Amino acid sequence: MDKDLTEAKIKEVLTVFYAKVRIDPALSVPFSVVRDWDEHMVRLTDFWSSLMLTSGRYKGNPLSMHVIHSHLFRPDMFDRWLEIWAETTDDLLAPQVAQEMQAKAVRIAARFSFGLFGTSTTRNEDEAASVARPVPYKTTASFDEVSLPAALLRDHSLKAGSWGLIRVEEGSIQYHEGGISRVIEPDSPAIIPPISSHRLALTGPVKLKIEFYDRRPVQNA
Repeated sequence: MDKDLTEAKIKEVLTVFYAKVRIDPALSVPFSVVRDWDEHMVRLTDFWSSLMLTSGRYKGNPLSMHVIHSHLFRPDMFDRWLEIWAETTDDLLAPQVAQEMQAKAVRIAARFSFGLFGTSTTRNEDEAASVARPVPYKTTASFDEVSLPAALLRDHSLKAGSWGLIRVEEGSIQYHEGGISRVIEPDSPAIIPPISSHRLALTGPVKLKIEFYDRRPVQNA
């Protein structure tokens, strides 16, 4: 299964998910207020595209729309919504992508539940955050100014779907990418995006390592 999330895959997940929601005994009533499902699906796709792919297409306030119909909701509905979401994403997505979308759904459900009822869902948001946190599939040995591979000092790039995170443990090093340079120090790791030409430049003594991920890493983790 493809581990890269795309617009097409988001649309597929939402189509399958809301087909289940619309016939679910616990959820069909509040969702029956939707009159134009084609238009609603466009807005839902824009929302998840903005959330997962940072497309920026969604401009609305989803909570306000649910408040209008708050009399149709019950707190336990959010747990059922999350159950169907987990089932659907597990079926259609690679495990790490599914976990990330599930963690975001937990936060959405908690926010909506609090906005409608003043209480959060029964799901643990801290647990969701830990599930969503990406972990490196590879970490280099620690390099210093002598052992740092010469290839890292020349323009190069990571393959599509691969992200890097440079962590400086001691000293500092200069990072160049796309005509912009910055100094990386122990408290300021640098994220390396896929297929983006970049290079390092020594500025003095340094000790660093590089972590590799299959999705965007958390910079300050």
